[in-house]
Amino acid sequence: MPSIRQGSIHLFRCVGIDVFLHWTWFAFAVIEIGYLRSRYTSLIWSALEYLALFLIVLLHEFGHALACRQVGGTVDRIMLWPLGGVAFVNPPQRPGAMLWSLAAGPLVNVALLPVLGGAWLLSRSLGWAHTMPNAYHWLGWVLGINAVLLVFNILPIYPLDGGQILRSLLWYVLGRARSLVVATALGFAGAAGLVCFALWMRSSWSLLIAGYLLLNCWGGLQSARAMIRIEKLPRREGFACPNCGSKPPVGALWKCAQCSQTFDTFETQAVCPHCGAQFPNTMCGECQQMHPISEWIAHAYAAQGAAAGGSLGNRSFQPGNRA
Repeated sequence: MPSIRQGSIHLFRCVGIDVFLHWTWFAFAVIEIGYLRSRYTSLIWSALEYLALFLIVLLHEFGHALACRQVGGTVDRIMLWPLGGVAFVNPPQRPGAMLWSLAAGPLVNVALLPVLGGAWLLSRSLGWAHTMPNAYHWLGWVLGINAVLLVFNILPIYPLDGGQILRSLLWYVLGRARSLVVATALGFAGAAGLVCFALWMRSSWSLLIAGYLLLNCWGGLQSARAMIRIEKLPRREGFACPNCGSKPPVGALWKCAQCSQTFDTFETQAVCPHCGAQFPNTMCGECQQMHPISEWIAHAYAAQGAAAGGSLGNRSFQPGNRA
């Protein structure tokens, strides 16, 4: 988990989720607050606008986190940094669960639109533009910030929410790995377009975001290729994931946390052949859930027993069918 020594500061813990703030946020805060100074007659309102951005991003990430929990996933922390926020969510590896976990973030921004819009319209009707211009302009800018964040996040560019939502929808048709290939390909195209926009506008900020998108697209593409290779591997009989029922692939695909060597955990009964470390749980490559080897074996036997029972039931009707 990130700590102050790793460049982040622990802010608070809410509903079992730790919220961290990267130290670079403060550096960008000074720059942004100074840039926003021209909008208001007091520097306090510039700081309040930047804090409003911070709060909107935080609510967005909590939307992801709470939705992930709702579908049975896990989440333990949220990291906030100058380019936005990251909720470290681990939803069940199903397209529907992924879709809801991803869509909940932008839906928070959608829910904020009428609240902020109503507050701005009310301030306008009360004549704040003349009597309280700072508060009036602050509400307008915060409304605009929320709208821009919503539009930007739903762009179909991986790894933005829109790109990952598209990937979740494609998952129903193409499967987990190939949907990620398509999403990252579109992400590369979108990031390239953002690079051109950044060069045209001479915006170092946009160029930094484009670089972040490109790095994530490359990582996503490598993950997709690895998943496709694993899908083609033969499956080991006698084991089945207790959560999703998938059989594990044959091969040295598990990495020892002690010596960093790879090995086939099902071949060695969860004992690293290189250093002798024994692991109480083994992760499923399909659903990312961890269970003891004994549960993998028990689930496989239970599935075989159910299949055998179904076959016997069918055979019992064969004589009657022949008659």
